[in-house]
Amino acid sequence: MTHKQERRTTFKTAPLPFQGQKHRFLTEYQKALKEFVEGNEIHTLVDLFGGSGLLSHVAKRLYPNLTVVYNDYDDYHIRLQNIDRTNALLSEIRPFAAHLPKEAKIVDTYRSRILEAVEKAENAGFVDYITLSASLLFSGRYATTWSAFQKEGFYNRFISHDYNAAGYLDGLVICKYHYQELFTYYQGQEGVLFVLDPPYLSTDTSTYNSDQYWKLRDYLDVLKVLQGSNYIYFTSGKSAIVDLCRWLSDNPGFRNPFDGAEVRTCSAQLNYSSRYLDMMLYKHR
Repeated sequence: MTHKQERRTTFKTAPLPFQGQKHRFLTEYQKALKEFVEGNEIHTLVDLFGGSGLLSHVAKRLYPNLTVVYNDYDDYHIRLQNIDRTNALLSEIRPFAAHLPKEAKIVDTYRSRILEAVEKAENAGFVDYITLSASLLFSGRYATTWSAFQKEGFYNRFISHDYNAAGYLDGLVICKYHYQELFTYYQGQEGVLFVLDPPYLSTDTSTYNSDQYWKLRDYLDVLKVLQGSNYIYFTSGKSAIVDLCRWLSDNPGFRNPFDGAEVRTCSAQLNYSSRYLDMMLYKHR
């Protein structure tokens, strides 16, 4: 008797909401993977900034014999393990907005009932606030704690169906390390491909299991991984990182002009919700 091999679903997007997932890049990503895996004897892929795991998932689906290390620094797999609890909570609160058009604001009466249900789930031990944020908060806003969530206005942004993550993490080696520590472990080993999708410059990383902004120095430190490595690296035109590296290449021996400079700062406000740091630097010759 022969048995048909079960065909596994390849996800085109992450099964739960995640800020910055690379679903629009999957076609080009798969082309790049083909060049590496089929042409360079790559046997291990290390996803240093694993995020939602989508890049790891796609690589493992395409190349089942490839060892794929998913560095889940953001504990996304914990959210996936609790997807049934998330679906149950959404099923409980979705009817409170069923009478409203999409994107409409949820009035206080129904908002209070939603908060009661969420608080009950919080007391029971788990709430996926990022998925709740995608369902209830104004587009682009995220809360990660009960205290932050209860202060927000709610809007009907529910999807009509349950979330599904069946088999999404199958076959992956899941770990949680600072990317530099994981890179050090695999550095110099043969047949290793590093995938790097760091937070974009000045990104609010609160949804990335961090309360810090991704600063320029953090962003530049990642470039050390690229030297002498097989890599697939994602960035944004906003960061101007490619232009910066080209400029440094065109100006060898450039020294830091701010060494020894005095630094003064003051806080400035861009708008009612956004502040930034103004800087003045000065130095005598």
